[in-house]
Amino acid sequence: MEFNEINERDAAELGAIVAPQRISCGESSCALHSKDQSSHRAYVPGAVIWPLSAEEVAKIVSYACDRLMPVTAWGMGSSLEGNPIPVCGGIVLDFSMMNRVLAIRHEDFQADLEPGVIYQDLNETLRHQGLFFPPDPGARATIGGMIGNNASGSRTVRYGATRDHIMRLKVVLADGEIIEIGNRASKSSSGYDLVHIFVGSEGTLGIVVEATVKLTPIPAEFSAAVASFPSAEEAASAVFGIRRAGLDPVALEFLSPECMELVSREQGISIASGPAVFAEFAGPSASYLAETVAYAEEICRENGSLKYEAGIGRDRRDKLFRARHSLGEMIIRSHPDRKIMTTDVAVPISMFPSMIAFADAESRKTSLPRYLFSHAGDGNIHLV
Repeated sequence: MEFNEINERDAAELGAIVAPQRISCGESSCALHSKDQSSHRAYVPGAVIWPLSAEEVAKIVSYACDRLMPVTAWGMGSSLEGNPIPVCGGIVLDFSMMNRVLAIRHEDFQADLEPGVIYQDLNETLRHQGLFFPPDPGARATIGGMIGNNASGSRTVRYGATRDHIMRLKVVLADGEIIEIGNRASKSSSGYDLVHIFVGSEGTLGIVVEATVKLTPIPAEFSAAVASFPSAEEAASAVFGIRRAGLDPVALEFLSPECMELVSREQGISIASGPAVFAEFAGPSASYLAETVAYAEEICRENGSLKYEAGIGRDRRDKLFRARHSLGEMIIRSHPDRKIMTTDVAVPISMFPSMIAFADAESRKTSLPRYLFSHAGDGNIHLV
């Protein structure tokens, strides 16, 4: 399909919908919305618009539909996979101004959110009510981006991906029609499960302008551990052992020696060298956690662990996991003269040890810098 470019008349008419100060066809604004944090090439849009409401989004999309102009939704542009790049040009809708927490119903463990709400900011607000939103793709991810990509992260092993926490969506369809799908009831078997069709559709079916999400009580106690191993395969086998034992970790992360060295150098964290597993556990009491962490140590030792650091306090735990979340950015900063290629693969947990061993062995055959890390608990592997 051939799309039409945005001309001065289009810009003026779109500006009348949202107010002239919330649309830009300027070179700098369009360049800033031409690519994300990935190494994929940039595609410059014809205009960037900052809507304030679902009604504005609907009018913009309807206008674009009538004139055959592509529309791309934009959260923070923090993706490492090229998701928000406007490959066909057209209009970019930047949702940074639609960033309100519309309601928190703590008694129902629910919140109504606009798509521009930032994950970290949401959880900071919820913390005061003893609640949190579990999917953990990265601190600066937006709710709209998380829904569009069905984002997951370190906590997916216990709490699931974004899809598992979405109850209701308000969506603008390609012709500008606004629909609401799903509801606030915890169980509904009536009709098609449209919510989960839209989650992960990356804007191809419609643009999310509001969401009702499930919240989770913050566990009473946390504990973390770091174990280092002689080889990637032994570390991966320990991950499988922890899952098989039913210890239900909050997070279970694998990092190659190259990642560990980078974290130590960039973040100033004193940490064991070699392939490592970061584990986080949560529960109702300190005694429960002590038993869980001790059992995890047994499993790690049985799989050849060289060092096991248990009982890591909250500050050090937070620093370690912030570093883990920032690995992609650290890799890019460390190699400013190179193009970064990121892979994102998931396998059944039973295949995780063999897949890690294969990826580690094959990637070492090249002279290129390489980094292997993983949301190990659910078999999600990244090779950069």
